[in-house]
Amino acid sequence: MSETNRIEFKSKLSDNLEKEVVAFLNYAKGGVIYIGIDAKGKAIGVDNADQVQLIIKDRLRNNIVPSCMGLFDIILEEKESLQIIKLIVASGSEKPYYIKKYGMSEKGVFIRIGSASEPMSATMIETLFSKRTKNSIGKIQSPKQDLSFEQLRIYYDSAGKTLNTQFANNLELLNEEGKFNYAAYLLADSNNISVKLARYKGKDRVDLEESNEYGQCSIIKATKQVLDKVEVENKTLTKITSKEREENRLWNPIALREAVINAMVHNDYTYELAPKFEFFSDRFEITSYGGIPQGLTQEEFFQGFSIPRSKEMMRVFRDMELVEQLGSGIPRILKIYGKECFMFSDNYIRMTFPVLGFENVTENVTENVTENVTENRQELIIEIVLKDRNITTTEIANKIGVVRRTIARDIEILQKQKILSRIGPDKGGYWKVNKKKK
Repeated sequence: MSETNRIEFKSKLSDNLEKEVVAFLNYAKGGVIYIGIDAKGKAIGVDNADQVQLIIKDRLRNNIVPSCMGLFDIILEEKESLQIIKLIVASGSEKPYYIKKYGMSEKGVFIRIGSASEPMSATMIETLFSKRTKNSIGKIQSPKQDLSFEQLRIYYDSAGKTLNTQFANNLELLNEEGKFNYAAYLLADSNNISVKLARYKGKDRVDLEESNEYGQCSIIKATKQVLDKVEVENKTLTKITSKEREENRLWNPIALREAVINAMVHNDYTYELAPKFEFFSDRFEITSYGGIPQGLTQEEFFQGFSIPRSKEMMRVFRDMELVEQLGSGIPRILKIYGKECFMFSDNYIRMTFPVLGFENVTENVTENVTENVTENRQELIIEIVLKDRNITTTEIANKIGVVRRTIARDIEILQKQKILSRIGPDKGGYWKVNKKKK
């Protein structure tokens, strides 16, 4: 590892953390700060890592303007048996960001240039400020002010978190005038945003078989309802051969979950439209409104660079653990489905997921998808066991969404290739990854 335009190493938490974070917030691609790794890339670890994480969150919340809550993730990782902190910073949409005590000046505004954080010139500060996003759901006033949040409170309680009396202020659900903003409206118990999910009999929209409407409730509740319905629609295909019985889901459940959540959290709700979800006989389509965020190219989008359209929505989805970490969604989808599954316009993004059958059951199923399903599944197995080496084969199968027999066969292949080893029994033992799959 070495420092780059998107990677910064710090041996310990220092006074210039805010400077590095501001530089990445103002940089078009964001970046990652590792704390507990020296300038040469050697892990030296962090003492009291849990306490340091709390300090980082508090400093970023109080010392950076505009608010960057929802634009960063703090993750505890292990390197060479030492604990290090990984701070992921997304590019913000309200540039320029600056250190509060120095104001919007060359002492307070920085940007990433090469592997260094450099002061931003006065001219660049003025240019960015003139382009600052004004029409965001955090600034738009809610059409209703008599809002209730019992559903949101229940979801926070179920996640082991509490909404106190200051939650509207803490979650940035108030605009500059102290009124509920449009983010609050979306998260409230009642609103006029409808999420439509339809199923058609054929390959076009002529013969509607079933129409469901979720929404007009907290967007978190609507998201969970869509996820539940997608799980029901994602049926299992069975193929009996002379040797064994094979089973596969119509669509990869991990990719579909990421796609649904990605559409809900990154949708541009200033259109006053929610994403729509459509099942056809040969594919599943998700349409979300708003094109690629300004400042990102298609290639950067595919690489997982993140510019959250709404930091308020991202923060709540992160609190609910619906989003694992910033920038992780699109790469997860691409592990199973290729770039050809995405279509972009100025006003929307459409994701099309062909049925993953045992054969090319439709013209829309590409060779890239069908030939790499098994290999991608094996990569997912490795990714899962790296995160939880005590996980059982059955639990892996449940996470990936295929029967245990299929996973057992994949694991047998990985073991024969000496990529994966099992130490001890399936219950009570643990996995060891000997080498990454090429």
